[in-house]
Amino acid sequence: MSLALQTDGFDIASIRADFPILAQKIYGKDLVFLDSAASAQKPRAVIEAMTHVMQAQYANVHRGLYFLSERTSDAYEGVRDKVAAFLHAASREEIVFTRNATESINLVAHSFGRALLRPGDAIVVSEMEHHANLVPWQMLRDAHGVELRVAKITDAGEIDWDSLAACFADGRVKLLAVTHMSNVLGSYTPASRLAAFAHQHGARILLDGSQAVVHRRVDVQAIDADFYVFSGHKLYGPTGIGVLYAKRDILEAMPPFMGGGDMIGSVSFARSTWAKPPHRFEAGTPAIIETIGLGAAIDYIEAIGFPAISAHEQILTDHALKILSEIDGLRLLGAAQDRGGVVSFTLDQAHAHDIATLLDRQGIAVRAGMHCAEPLMGRLGVTSTARASFGVYTTLGEIDALAVGLRRVQQMFS
Repeated sequence: MSLALQTDGFDIASIRADFPILAQKIYGKDLVFLDSAASAQKPRAVIEAMTHVMQAQYANVHRGLYFLSERTSDAYEGVRDKVAAFLHAASREEIVFTRNATESINLVAHSFGRALLRPGDAIVVSEMEHHANLVPWQMLRDAHGVELRVAKITDAGEIDWDSLAACFADGRVKLLAVTHMSNVLGSYTPASRLAAFAHQHGARILLDGSQAVVHRRVDVQAIDADFYVFSGHKLYGPTGIGVLYAKRDILEAMPPFMGGGDMIGSVSFARSTWAKPPHRFEAGTPAIIETIGLGAAIDYIEAIGFPAISAHEQILTDHALKILSEIDGLRLLGAAQDRGGVVSFTLDQAHAHDIATLLDRQGIAVRAGMHCAEPLMGRLGVTSTARASFGVYTTLGEIDALAVGLRRVQQMFS
């Protein structure tokens, strides 16, 4: 399989060598992993960083007055500094560690939504949201009496600004919760423009950056985001660790999400007081090893650099759109002007699950189903799609292999 990629300064062979799992074969075929949008593979640097913690310095954080605990606490809190720099947050106190982006959104729905929103206030989401950025707001609506409104998207998979303006017209919207990059269509939303629009209408904005933060530099201050969330496992880090960024004044106004150890100021049988953010929102023993793994993943990505990553993935995306569009009976979903390395498609006469199963027998891993975006499937007029998604280790040869594999699938169903 060709590894060739015409990007100056981007050594794809060396990068692939950093990911041990990519060297294996599936059913006797070279592994072609095209499901990075669901969960990316892990570089050796992340694996070794996590192993080192367990082998050489593991102890609980924040509580021990001994060498191992202090050393691990420093490493753990050092990742908060890395994440703050990674997102260009104003301070480390604006970074809350969670289990994943889903928990981050639920935290905002519970602590911001129940404490700072009132019955009759409205929240707006778009038609292309992942379930993680829809279901928590439905739960808040049902329990707290807020209204949930849905802004439409265009057939190209972009925000319909007329629909968005109509959602905001009565002045009751207090939060716009929207993806920064669709996990189905690959569409980037204009985050800065959306933030300015929300603020002009007296609303806050939450951006689900689970996909976007992997592929492009995100600057939460330049965007003027009120909330920004992502999961570590999509950013080449481990599962079980996520991030919530929120402006400091908002966090200080929010009550805790969960109660327990490490999130308190003082405790008596009569009452408890809360720690300052971010620890107010981090009850109990945290994901110590996973957080340090996330720090290693950020170091790895920063060493490559987002200019090189973005250029690499643009070449991949352009190539995929061109070569897949040449397959008769294949329908590519979405045509946004600004899109990243996520390509969803259907194939005449073949169900998405059959496509994925038959590609798997050729060593090619793609996603199939609704991609946790069932309402979007309805908007697009499909029940499921197959999806190929790219990472820093993806090659042009792998996309060519996908096209060959899809033609074989097509022959089986013709």
